This record gives sequence, structure tokens and C-alpha cells, in this order.
Amino acid sequence: MRTPEPSGFSLTRFFSTPGRLCRAVLPLLPLLAPAAHADPQKVWATGAYSFSDELGGFHITGASGIGTKEDPIVITEELNSATPVTLTIRTTKPIEAFGKAGDVANGIMYMRIEALNNSGQAWVEFQFELQEILDQPSVFGDGLSFDQRNKSPDNIVSSNFAEFDRDFEPYDRLLFKDGKIDPLKTGSFEFLITDYTPRWTFYLVQDPRIPTG
Repeated sequence: MRTPEPSGFSLTRFFSTPGRLCRAVLPLLPLLAPAAHADPQKVWATGAYSFSDELGGFHITGASGIGTKEDPIVITEELNSATPVTLTIRTTKPIEAFGKAGDVANGIMYMRIEALNNSGQAWVEFQFELQEILDQPSVFGDGLSFDQRNKSPDNIVSSNFAEFDRDFEPYDRLLFKDGKIDPLKTGSFEFLITDYTPRWTFYLVQDPRIPTG
């Protein structure tokens, strides 16, 4: 079992002259005000995981389920452009490989993504990529994949795309093709994520594609 990632901490400084502190801070208040009023990113928790749109480019609008085949984790979201966006996934309960879904993060996650196309352009393909380390390919040895051990999966389906391709080296990618999601329409994608060496945080990159011609 991996140890939890370190939590954040605060740093408090002490000044011997309160008057000097006030004179130093007051001129900075206008500069600090925008940050103080920034809207925090919302984190959606369901099952043994949390899901965040903190890296920007899209908005999560709902999350449900525990991650089993009968009760998959369902993420509803809105994408406002046809550029890649990244879903941040964190464990919220203890990690126990092959433990009971919902009670622990067990490394087996049936998922359904329901994506609203608010980009103004039709999507003719849609690709997902798994990453254990942000912006770095997920290699075979990290145990994270789109059910790589299953050579003939029957749980990878989409409401709008008829075919899919999977690539495992040097990336873990799942490409849906032969279909389309028009602007202001929603498409769903179902797949199984397996992680035989579960981590506390990993990422799902989503890449809607538009016609190139």
C-alpha cells in the first residue's frame, strides 16, 4: 500500500513591530483582493474517488456511482472548446487492490463520461489518455491502463461512435471514431480503467477532435 501524498501546510510569520507590519501590508491589499475573491474549483466525490476540473478548459456538472459494472462512476461535463482537457482523479478512501468497490480504491473502475459539446464545432473523434504523472505517458510497468489485459473487451462503447482503437505503448490511449457529436449535443463513453498498482492521484486527458479538411 502506498503512503498518502503529503497534505498542504501554512506558514505563519511573526513580527516584533505591528505598526511596521500594517504599513507594509496596506499598500498590497488591492493587489491581493482578486486572489482572495477567486472562485474555488469544485471537487465532486463519489465512490472511493474525487474528480476535479481544476486544470481548466471544461466544467464537471455531476458525479455518481461507485465504479462497478452494475453501478459505474458517471461523470457529466461540459467542454467549451475542441482542445484537450484533463480530469484530475484522486482517491478519497484507503487503497486496497481488489477490495470492495466504494469502500476502498481497488484499482478497478468502470466509468461513463457524458460530455456536452459546447465548443461550437462538431466532434468527429474523441480520444482519452491515462497518465499517472501529469503530461507524461503512462507506460506498461505502472499498471494503469484501459483494461490492457483484456484483448477482446466488450465494455468499451459510445452512444455516438461505432468503433474504437486502443494503444498501450508508449501511451495508454483509447480513441473513439466513426461517428460525430454535433454542437450542443451530448455523447457518452463507457470503458474500464484498471490500475494494478493504485496511486493516490492520476489523470484522464480528453481530446475532442474536429474535421481537419
